[in-house]
Amino acid sequence: MAPAVSKLPAEAGLGTLPRRALAQYLRLLRLYPVLTKAATSGFLSALGNFLAQMIEKKRKKENSQDLDVSGPLRYAIYGFFFTGPLSHFFYVFMEHWIPPEVPLAGVKRLLLDRLLFAPAFLLLFFFIMNVLERKDMATFSMKVRRGFWPALQMNWKVWTPIQFINVNYVPVQFRVLFANLVALFWYAYLASLGK
Repeated sequence: MAPAVSKLPAEAGLGTLPRRALAQYLRLLRLYPVLTKAATSGFLSALGNFLAQMIEKKRKKENSQDLDVSGPLRYAIYGFFFTGPLSHFFYVFMEHWIPPEVPLAGVKRLLLDRLLFAPAFLLLFFFIMNVLERKDMATFSMKVRRGFWPALQMNWKVWTPIQFINVNYVPVQFRVLFANLVALFWYAYLASLGK
């Protein structure tokens, strides 16, 4: 019988790094849920805007390496201070207000999210981005008149099935992360509205 071949250190560590990162994330999520979700939201929001800029450059066939760093910074601020914390508290509130054993809980949660939270959150997005871009209220008003309704309709189309899964099947501690991962593409859409 041949002796067992030992694993190389590099091979042994390939699977452990993602496991350690996940374990660390879960520990931070347990110890500092709001801060962890805020940091995750900030990072993924900035990444979403960065990807949107890269996609836009490819679409326009631009070869320049220049990126607008203020865009990812604005999205990071919005994600950290608004998306992460507000989404955390909204999902916790929803879980307590409409527990799973309530009749038609899934439909009620979805309606609460789609008809109340989504429009308010989208309007907040328009307002905060206007402030971070140092635009006046006339610009904000014009952007809302021009972009809010199309963005809300697209939000309902894109996010309704995603949020149905999120608010009914994803554990509450992972709902912000799940939404943030999907939002990478959503922020690319919202960024295209501003151009």
